[in-house]
Amino acid sequence: MAFELPKLGYDYAALEPHIDARTMEIHHTKHHQAYITNVNNALAGGEWEKRSIEDILAGVSKLPMAVRNNGGGHYNHGLFWKIMGPNAGGTPTGNLLDAINRYFGSFDKFKEQFTAAAMTRFGSGWAWLVKAGDELKITSTPNQDNPLMDLAEVKGTPLLGVDVWEHAYYLKYQNRRNEYLAAFWNVVNWGEVAGRMK
Repeated sequence: MAFELPKLGYDYAALEPHIDARTMEIHHTKHHQAYITNVNNALAGGEWEKRSIEDILAGVSKLPMAVRNNGGGHYNHGLFWKIMGPNAGGTPTGNLLDAINRYFGSFDKFKEQFTAAAMTRFGSGWAWLVKAGDELKITSTPNQDNPLMDLAEVKGTPLLGVDVWEHAYYLKYQNRRNEYLAAFWNVVNWGEVAGRMK
């Protein structure tokens, strides 16, 4: 079964004014679609073609770079669309907030550390909140790598990820990654993030 572009659960304009509609439309229909087309082509006719994206990423070191880059891009964007939403932001609750307080000291300290990981990722990449065993960790990865990959420095389940490729923010924020990251907190769907902790 070839991978397909997932539908967004909201309109392209739903994250305004924090993330603009034009960026969302291009990011979803052009960038994410290109990753899907390219990973499908890279896997076509091979033994990995029918595997889940998670299985593919877990064995990505054995696969061509086109699978790593484009398979990672497909997974990362699929998660990104889900952990954002309209009428979101604020503070997480319940077990997620308890875990954040335990591992980072407070929600504000967590936001500072996560933002720092995103700001200091040189060039293109992602910052992540990861469940690694029983712990929560913050990490960042280059390009379209992620913590599911067998070659990741910090391995685990991605709970929250932010795209710091310039295509994610350049139309609205130009080179002001800090402003984009500040705006990102207003669209985080904490219910979706918490649901990924299981």
